[in-house]
Amino acid sequence: KWIVGTFTACILIYLGIRHISHVADAVMWLKDLLNPLLIGLILALFLNVPLGVIERHLFPKHPTSRKTKMRRPLAILLSFILVIGVFVGVAFLVIPELIDAVSIVISSLTNGLDQLVAFESTADYSKIPFGEQLSQIDIDFLELKDNLNEWLNQLGTTIMDTAASAFGSVVATAVDFAIGLVFSIYILANKEKLKSQITRIVRVWIPACFAERGIHVAAVCEKNFKLFVAGQTTEAIILGSLCAIGMLILRIPYAPMIGALVGVTALIPYVGAWIATLVGAFLILTVNPFKALVFIIFLLTLQQIEGNAIYPKVVGAKISLPAISALSAITIGGNLAGPIGMLLGVPAAAATYALLKEATDKRETHLKTQEKEQMGNSHKQNIS
Repeated sequence: KWIVGTFTACILIYLGIRHISHVADAVMWLKDLLNPLLIGLILALFLNVPLGVIERHLFPKHPTSRKTKMRRPLAILLSFILVIGVFVGVAFLVIPELIDAVSIVISSLTNGLDQLVAFESTADYSKIPFGEQLSQIDIDFLELKDNLNEWLNQLGTTIMDTAASAFGSVVATAVDFAIGLVFSIYILANKEKLKSQITRIVRVWIPACFAERGIHVAAVCEKNFKLFVAGQTTEAIILGSLCAIGMLILRIPYAPMIGALVGVTALIPYVGAWIATLVGAFLILTVNPFKALVFIIFLLTLQQIEGNAIYPKVVGAKISLPAISALSAITIGGNLAGPIGMLLGVPAAAATYALLKEATDKRETHLKTQEKEQMGNSHKQNIS
C-alpha cells in the first residue's frame, strides 16, 4: 500500500507540473465557483470578533430563555451594523471631500494657466529681475491648458467606458457579496455546531496523527486571528483619536474626518497610515498648504510614537511577530488578494510563526533528549 500510494502521488505530481496551466485554470474556476462562500467565510471571520464581545455584554443579568434565544441574532445584527456602518460612514465623509478637493485642484490649475497666459502677453520683462533670462524661456501656457483640458476629457471618457464595461462584473460581485452575507450569517448563528461537526468529520475520516495536528493548526490560526483583529482595532481607535485631537489642537482643517480615515486605514498594519497621510495631506493642501506640511510632520511623528510605543504594547503583546515578517506578509498578501490579503496576511504569518516556533521547540527538546540518552549510554559503556 505504501509503494502504491507513493507511486500514485509521484504520478499525480508529475502530471500536475506537466499540465500546470490546466491546473491553474481549474483552480481559478473552482475559486470563482466558491467565491460567494469564501466571501461569507471571510466576513464571518472578521465579524466573529465583535460578535463575541457584544454577545458577552448582552443581557448579562437575569437571563431568561427568551433573552438567551434573542442574544445571538441581536449580536449578529449589531455586529453588522457596527462594522458596515463604520466603513460606509467614513466613505461618505471622505469621498465627497476628496472629489471637491480634486475639483479645486483642477480649477486652480486652469485658473493659474490663464493667469500665466495673460501675464506672458502683457509682462514687461525689462522691469523684472532676471527678465532677459525669463524672456528666453519659451513655454506655451495656452497649449498646456488645452492639453490639460483634453487629458481631463479623455480621463472622464475612460472612466465612463470602464464603469460601463465593469457594470456586469460589479453586479456579479454584488450578487456574490449578498450570497456571502447570508452564508456568513448562517456560519455565525451556528458556529459552535459547525465547529463540532467539522471536528468530528476530521477525526473520523483522517488518520489520527494528521487529524489532531490539523485541529491544532486551526485552533492556533483562530487564536492568532482573534488576537490580531482585537489588537489592531484597539490600536486603530487609539491612533485615530490621537490624530483627531492633535489636529484640533494644531487647528488643522478636516480634523474629525481625517481622524476617522486614519483610524479605519490603520486596520491595515504599517501601510494604512501612509494611505491616510497622502489623502489627508491632499485634502488639507486645497485649503492651506502650510497646514498640509504641518499635518505631514505631525502624523509622521505620531506614527513613530505609535510604531515604537503603542503598537508593540497593544498588538505586539498579543501576536509575537517580527516587524520585517509583518511587512513581508502585508506585501505578499496584498499582491495575492488585494486589501483582503493585506488584512489576512499578518494573522496568517503570526499563526505560521507560532506553529514554526512550537515545532522548533519540540524538535530542539527531542534532540537534547536524544543527546542526553547517547551520553548516558556511552557513559555506561565506559563504566562496563
